[in-house]
Amino acid sequence: MKALQRFFEKIAPQFEKGGRFEKFYPIFEMTDTFLFTTPETTERGPHIRDHLDMKRMMVMVVIALLPAFVVGTYNVGLQASLAKGIQAGLWENFWSGFLTILPIILVSYIVGGFWEVLFAVTRKHEINEGFLVTGILFALVLPPTIPLWQVAVGITFGVVIGKEVFGGTGMNILNPALTARAFIFFAFPGKISGDRVWTAIDWAKDRLVDGYSGATPLLVASNAAPGQNAVDAVHAAGFSWDQMFYGLIPGSIGETSTLAILIGAAILLITGIGSWRVMLATLIGGFGMAWIMNMATGAGSPGIFSLPAHYHLVMGGFAFGLVFMATDPVSASGTNTGKWIYGILIGVLAILVRTVNPAYPEGMMLAILFMNVFSPLIDYFVVRANIRRRLSRA
Repeated sequence: MKALQRFFEKIAPQFEKGGRFEKFYPIFEMTDTFLFTTPETTERGPHIRDHLDMKRMMVMVVIALLPAFVVGTYNVGLQASLAKGIQAGLWENFWSGFLTILPIILVSYIVGGFWEVLFAVTRKHEINEGFLVTGILFALVLPPTIPLWQVAVGITFGVVIGKEVFGGTGMNILNPALTARAFIFFAFPGKISGDRVWTAIDWAKDRLVDGYSGATPLLVASNAAPGQNAVDAVHAAGFSWDQMFYGLIPGSIGETSTLAILIGAAILLITGIGSWRVMLATLIGGFGMAWIMNMATGAGSPGIFSLPAHYHLVMGGFAFGLVFMATDPVSASGTNTGKWIYGILIGVLAILVRTVNPAYPEGMMLAILFMNVFSPLIDYFVVRANIRRRLSRA
């Protein structure tokens, strides 16, 4: 490792100002600081000491995503085996799922990374570390059957329109991964919704089980007849709460396992990277709104009104969005009071869209993007209120 470090020190002048490869300095800097701790120190106070820099913080988020990735990989293979009517072992299912989702992840990173490098070289600034997370987040919120060219188009839209046009990481008002997914959903709805996109098989040849459906539990609950108990509809479709909690259900690659997502949440909270205020506030808002909908349940009301709050948590992208999307430090509120308001409104809006809008059963994505837009305004009023309170005391 020391030999590699000496090599980088030797070629560094070629990439610095005046060097032969000056224009490619962002690529050199990205590689150097990813492999080695930066030697830069502050010469005057204040001095801030921390074991984490931006790259290592982003790597820690990727580590927190690994449990969801592992369970999601196995589940992709499992759902394909169930649709084919065969019984495969744990390794066979995992390997099958891995081969299915690996191209999606590679395309997301390669195409998105291209745009990151292009903008960094053009603007002559360092390559933004945030794409380490954006690339994997976007892949994990997609179905396993998504065409690779749509992955490329989606991540291009998310990086360029969702982030770079605002100035890059730290300047964007929207979560880039969610922006990319929203673009795919509205541009190519047939490839990201329905009851077949979640099962990675050729339905014309591979399906051996008559009557097999790839519908997600959330779609089943959303389609419950007026006055019908949504829980009964979900159980009748073959889904138990335990299955949904562990993640053995059709759904987006990384969103199905609430257990794996909670393990990731624990990693983010222990390391101090994720905001516990945003997570808890979103949970409170979602559970509160679900309880209100339960109270409004009547003979003619939509069946999903009767779905208990703890079922909402394990369905769709609620848990994944709560832990990994709503807590984005760039697009979320920055003040402590603002984080509570921001999180509660995300939870409320997510359940409201799920239950009231029959055309769009998954409301978490839109709720987070909507509150991303309002988070600066929330922080503005929180700061103004604090200034008025301090002036009144003075």
